[in-house]
Amino acid sequence: MTQEKRRIFLIKTLLDEQTRYRDISIPCGEAEQKTLLRSLMNIRPPLPVGENFLAVQDAYLQEETARKGVTDIAKLTPVSPGIYLWQGDITTLKCGAVVNAANSGLTGCYVPCHGCIDNAIHTFAGVRLRLACAEIMKRQGHEEPTGQAKITPAFNLPCDYVLHTVGPIIHGGVTEKDRELLASCYRSCLELAQENKIGSVAFCCISTGEFHFPNEEAAKIAVKTVKQYRGDTEVIFNVFKHEDYKIYRELLGQPIPSEA
Repeated sequence: MTQEKRRIFLIKTLLDEQTRYRDISIPCGEAEQKTLLRSLMNIRPPLPVGENFLAVQDAYLQEETARKGVTDIAKLTPVSPGIYLWQGDITTLKCGAVVNAANSGLTGCYVPCHGCIDNAIHTFAGVRLRLACAEIMKRQGHEEPTGQAKITPAFNLPCDYVLHTVGPIIHGGVTEKDRELLASCYRSCLELAQENKIGSVAFCCISTGEFHFPNEEAAKIAVKTVKQYRGDTEVIFNVFKHEDYKIYRELLGQPIPSEA
């Protein structure tokens, strides 16, 4: 089955799941089809799905990731023993676990094609990730507290696990409690990795996007906490924006020359 046939099959199946979507026409263009598929996956509630759908979805997502290009931690050069800095798409990173900056509902971002990392991770992991998170929340019986962490399989991501943590949301100025909670996010993820014998963890820039934690202050907390608590766990600081790349380079002792 080609990627186009897989994509159309997945779209049709998702449209047929809910009667209010059944009159939506499938666009002809590849980009438009991808947008529709991602949107349908983003808004889909955490429900079981058939094995046939999963087989096609898994093949489709793994091929999409392969086309984007997978980066293996084994091919990266550390900036210091056990610590790496990498700028790129965290959903293409092959390592022990990636950290998802989750919300308190833990089941992912439901806004179609939203630009947050939570949306990207749930999209390219596939629909089973939302279901796994929903099962955690059902057992827990309450919203996920800020500063803690939960673990799930990574499903179709090239990493082995996803560590989900809810960072502090900044309203106005940053408080000492906010700083403590952000440090707790990093510490909780590292403790969870060590408990599960996960050798490497890739951290995104927790709380600096939609949650408005200032980038440089958040990075200082991240580096300090990781150096203090990582133990034998290899850590990748994953950044997407060049602004964050420059900040982490400076903090890790490898400043970018001013002419760059």
